[in-house]
Amino acid sequence: MNKIRKGDKVIIIAGRDKGKRGTISLRKDDSHVVVEGLNMVKKHTKPNPMKGTTGGIVEKAMPMHQSNVAIYNAATGKADRVGIKVLADGTRVRVYKSSGEEIKVG
Repeated sequence: MNKIRKGDKVIIIAGRDKGKRGTISLRKDDSHVVVEGLNMVKKHTKPNPMKGTTGGIVEKAMPMHQSNVAIYNAATGKADRVGIKVLADGTRVRVYKSSGEEIKVG
């Protein structure tokens, strides 16, 4: 079970965007995530007439390692860690380590 999922509100804890907040827009693989509007780079692209794209310099959000982001706890206004709690019926839910309350997605 991934502790950080698509749609989670996160805060960047390392790198040049440290302290900024955003939403996970994509999980690239098991260990990399793309945060909407953060870790932006300028990428030079060639034109591709087959796809109908023009060339030029494009701003693009690049993946970052999930260890550089932490889930944002709106109740405390700080970064928090994620724990897994097994309910009585056997389902597993994600909870904030600091307070123990369940994490709501979205």
